[in-house]
Amino acid sequence: TLISQLRISAVSIPSNIAEGSGRNTDKEFIQFLFITYGSSCELDTQIELSKRLNFISDKEFNTITSEINEIQKMIFKLKDKLLNNVAK
Repeated sequence: TLISQLRISAVSIPSNIAEGSGRNTDKEFIQFLFITYGSSCELDTQIELSKRLNFISDKEFNTITSEINEIQKMIFKLKDKLLNNVAK
């Protein structure tokens, strides 16, 4: 169901960050951040579907989408910082 997919995607984001941070190298962590970003895209799509199916209001959609976009920005900033460390 859509609800279970939303839960899986939402849980996957912090879980992959945690798993990646526990890896031995920044390069490995970066791989997990790419996976994390993919999960955030899945979540964004599921929220869009929820809106189109009238499961959530426009206001809820806008709030959640904004929060997902902020999370995506944080993922990219962390990835870029780690990429700079790897390049040194």
